[in-house]
Amino acid sequence: MKPIKILSLNCFCIALAWSQSVNLVAVISKTLSRTVELPGEFQPFMSVSVHAKVRGYVDRVLVDRGSIVKKGQLLAQLTAPEMKAQIAEAQSKAQGAESERIEAEAQLSAAQSTADRTAKAAETPGAIAGNELIQAQKQVEAAKALVEAKRQASQAAQAMLRAQKDLESYLSITAPFDGVVTDRLVHPGALVGPGEDPALLIVQQISHLRLVVAVPEEDIGGIVNGAHVDFRVPAYPGRTYSGTVARTSHSLDTKTRTMAVELDVLNRDTSLSPGMYPSVKWPVDRSKPSLFVPKTSVVSTTERTFVVRDTNGKAEWVNVSKGVADGDLVEVRGDLQPGDKVVRRATDEIHEGTSLP
Repeated sequence: MKPIKILSLNCFCIALAWSQSVNLVAVISKTLSRTVELPGEFQPFMSVSVHAKVRGYVDRVLVDRGSIVKKGQLLAQLTAPEMKAQIAEAQSKAQGAESERIEAEAQLSAAQSTADRTAKAAETPGAIAGNELIQAQKQVEAAKALVEAKRQASQAAQAMLRAQKDLESYLSITAPFDGVVTDRLVHPGALVGPGEDPALLIVQQISHLRLVVAVPEEDIGGIVNGAHVDFRVPAYPGRTYSGTVARTSHSLDTKTRTMAVELDVLNRDTSLSPGMYPSVKWPVDRSKPSLFVPKTSVVSTTERTFVVRDTNGKAEWVNVSKGVADGDLVEVRGDLQPGDKVVRRATDEIHEGTSLP
């Protein structure tokens, strides 16, 4: 019996020492405001592969990789000898159709004059037979129909001529916008056009860039259009850049649970380039205050994560989930209220219902 008494005394001493070490702290409510480092990727604001709309041979390429171009600037010139013959043929047809239209209008004028004189003569009884007047009027109607047909034929011929000239204009390939030629894929003598080489040049606008950031699901609540966000790039580690939140995809990637957010970045000095991977200081602001407790107040076991709350002097286990850390504090979500008292250094040895000092 003597060893048993000694054991009970030891347990009493341990319990006494534990009760004296319990320290209660209040649950804090505050608005979470912080930044997280997120990777991003630069993309050109506009990018286009320049193609030839008509078949032809490359005669000249006036730009090369790295060339800065303006909208409408001539980039390359093609040649297509057969196109000149087609334009000449279209011009001939247009001229012939126009001559036929003029001739038809002359015939209409003559028929109308004859009809007018016949009608005037018919005013004198017996001077003109009634059948002659009818024939004169029918000739006018036929002449009008012919003029309309010739007019339509002339318009069609003129449209064909304009189409041929439009095709000829496609032999001059121009820049679609202000930008930089980032790749040149053809040289003089190459046959290009539909069914041939896929592209001649690649032009990108880099004075204005898109910075795409994959924002984690838990942080998308702080996205505010128009907000300014700082970032850095490995190429210039000592320099801080800034972009403006402009667009969100409004859809989560099911694999990464992130949402693509685009920032507009002005790149006036062209120090930034598409394909760079900057480090973005993404602001995380919660619309509602969050609850915080000391990190040592949260107990994690294989079965649950909880804090020990003081409820009328008794220990109560309250299940929580942990959020972000803020110094020595950690965000918790659960059935807690601001001002609740929890054990500062909690363990699973503090059983529910145990009296707290």
